[in-house]
Amino acid sequence: MFVLNLCAGMLTLFLLSSAVATAEPKPTVSHNDPIEIDNALTLSKVIDLTMEKFPDMTWLNSLENEAAAIKQRGESWTAGAAQAGLRYQNMTSGTVHYGDATVQVPLWNLGQRDAEKEKGIKAETSAQMQSAATKLRIAGLVRSSLWDMELQRIRYDQAHAEVDLFEQLLAKVERRVELGDLPRADVLLAQTELLQKLSTLTQAEAELMHARKRYSSITQLTKVPASYQEKLVDLKKIELNHPIFAAINGEIERKQAEINALKLVGSGQTNLTVGINSDRSQNNDPRSNQTESFNIGVDIPFGGETHLQPQVAALNVELNRLMADREQQFRDLELAHHEAEHNLEVNEAELEIANELKRVAEEHLRMMELSFSVGEINLMDLLKTQSRTQQAILSAKERAIMLERDIALYNQAVGVLP
Repeated sequence: MFVLNLCAGMLTLFLLSSAVATAEPKPTVSHNDPIEIDNALTLSKVIDLTMEKFPDMTWLNSLENEAAAIKQRGESWTAGAAQAGLRYQNMTSGTVHYGDATVQVPLWNLGQRDAEKEKGIKAETSAQMQSAATKLRIAGLVRSSLWDMELQRIRYDQAHAEVDLFEQLLAKVERRVELGDLPRADVLLAQTELLQKLSTLTQAEAELMHARKRYSSITQLTKVPASYQEKLVDLKKIELNHPIFAAINGEIERKQAEINALKLVGSGQTNLTVGINSDRSQNNDPRSNQTESFNIGVDIPFGGETHLQPQVAALNVELNRLMADREQQFRDLELAHHEAEHNLEVNEAELEIANELKRVAEEHLRMMELSFSVGEINLMDLLKTQSRTQQAILSAKERAIMLERDIALYNQAVGVLP
């Protein structure tokens, strides 16, 4: 599908050489957001560390606790908490005493316990899927921030290189002005260009610091992996096991299980009551039977389905909202996949063009420098060529980084973790 061998070796060498670099140019302003290269750190490890400190972890943990509580209820032998009752009655004469002790136990309706167990299983599965979807979302943030930081670093390094280049050019112009080969106005022109390059460097440094801060804010780390390039996965469409799609399916299945369990409550819970009665008297009072008895009873509710319907209807509203969200989510995922695929193809083609433009611009610059040294062209012509060449060099570097970024974003779109 994509031919990615072009410049891949060059890009790998470039990234590795930049990753192991220990010296960094002195910042132009005092504000600095340091980032350290960690050779032992991997992209996958960064995502795991980020997830451990991510704000959503509290919510994910609560989902797991909720699922465990639902499962525990489904495993109970009773449908609710048992009740114990104790009653004592004493006649005014003080000679007759009545005592009752009862235990009332709610019983599961037919099929209700299995439905509650199923609800617990679906809640547990949904929690796991939400965790996987959150991890994928975190991976997208990390991928994006890393490649944005690399892109800003390329621009910063290029701005530094251009400042060095124009400082050297200014020194040459000043010497030639002293020798009388060039007019003094060329010194002012060279100084103007250098100042503009210094301004560009300041802005590039600011964007790099912003990118670093965004990365450290997301990950809560100040270290980055030495390498985080990815291989393009062999998936051509959004699969049904995509973590985002699977997460919303898990919510739907859980909601359906909740509705099924609620319907089986019916008119309410059947209650089994077991009791002991004691009838005792003093002085052989004829009102007493002088006995203990055992009794058992069952309370069966009826006619309560009507009162249950509003709760069922409310859950159905939530269920249908989730189904609508699932349809929209799938469309969004397909659109994101299409855009990632298209961007990858475009940047692959643009990289070839950018590399060819860079080659031509560098060759043209060598010719113009030679012409300037022998006085065939003026400084303005050289500066224009110099500017076009530096832009071509920067564009080629940017396209190489953007292609690697788009590979990562394609993998993200199809739901694959590094």
